[in-house]
Amino acid sequence: MSLSIGILGLPNVGKSTIFNALTRAQNAEAANYPFCTIEPNKAVVPVPDPRVDKLATMVTPKKVVYTTVDFMDIAGLVKGASRGEGLGNKFLSNVREADALLHVIRCFIDDNVVHVDGSVDPIRDIEVIETELILADFQTLENRIDKLKKQGRADKAVAATIPEVEKLLMHLGEGKPAISLPDHDTELFKKLLKECPLLSDKKIIYCANVDEAAMAKDNDFVKAVRAYADAKGADTVKISAKMEEDLIGMSDEEANEFLKEYGVEESGLNQVIHKGYHTLGLASYLTAGPKEVHAWTIHQGWKAPQAAGVIHSDFERGFIRAQVIAYDDYVTYGGETACKEKGLMRTEGKDYLVKDGDIIEFLFNV
Repeated sequence: MSLSIGILGLPNVGKSTIFNALTRAQNAEAANYPFCTIEPNKAVVPVPDPRVDKLATMVTPKKVVYTTVDFMDIAGLVKGASRGEGLGNKFLSNVREADALLHVIRCFIDDNVVHVDGSVDPIRDIEVIETELILADFQTLENRIDKLKKQGRADKAVAATIPEVEKLLMHLGEGKPAISLPDHDTELFKKLLKECPLLSDKKIIYCANVDEAAMAKDNDFVKAVRAYADAKGADTVKISAKMEEDLIGMSDEEANEFLKEYGVEESGLNQVIHKGYHTLGLASYLTAGPKEVHAWTIHQGWKAPQAAGVIHSDFERGFIRAQVIAYDDYVTYGGETACKEKGLMRTEGKDYLVKDGDIIEFLFNV
């Protein structure tokens, strides 16, 4: 599995520029006018992981495989998009493909860069986008209820779900996202949302796009975005699209020196990936051997058989046990053999909760 992040926001707030910078691929045209992106641009980006790099130097495998993030640059939405304004529902549908959303918000003033609403107001901009997602969901659910009522005439089980669906519709009608519904985590709503994915059920990372001056110290726009995100229990990243563009083509050493000049500890790509993993509750375990060193993405709280299934369904179906070494032990003692000798390789069964950074070998039989 890989993490999928959709980049969205109002037109001309820096989405495509950030997409280009994050993916180091100039395949999303960036221009100073709305609706420059008319198809969702996609890129698969390896996740930088120093643990993988370290294991590769120790094991010298034939192949090194990082886990990946899929980025989608979704065309700018405007007020009325749910009714077809701007580029309309076509691009709202692209949002459904993402696991999480990176909502890019303009947090700088520059008279040379036009704003679709004529002024910079981050909270207004956020609310425009989130309202459109909710309105689109309201329409989707209205259509869903009509179908359920027809099916419910012949199926009592279907009819029994209608009041709960109407509860969600009322929640959306109050201008609240699906993800904030109090009963959101019940089995009934999980089933509903799986059958009828909703845009406002996505977790959001708020991305404040700033000028270089605001990288060292938050400006008032960024402070407002952070306060808004904190109130929702959401993560925030601060990125200067211009700075990220400048990093393209630099070596790691040059990039680190460049970032230090502005008091920045890590690149925008690393920030977004870390926040994405945190937002979605993801982790990575590792496999290491002469054939390959490989990072695998899982959900926190997954047990060993589930984690094994990420490699292949046969691993989960025929799971016997897992041989586990903690990453720090592996590095400290110089590899698998030394860890075995010191009793640091553990045999774990089907109830073992896999931890971030575990180095695992699965035994299975089908």
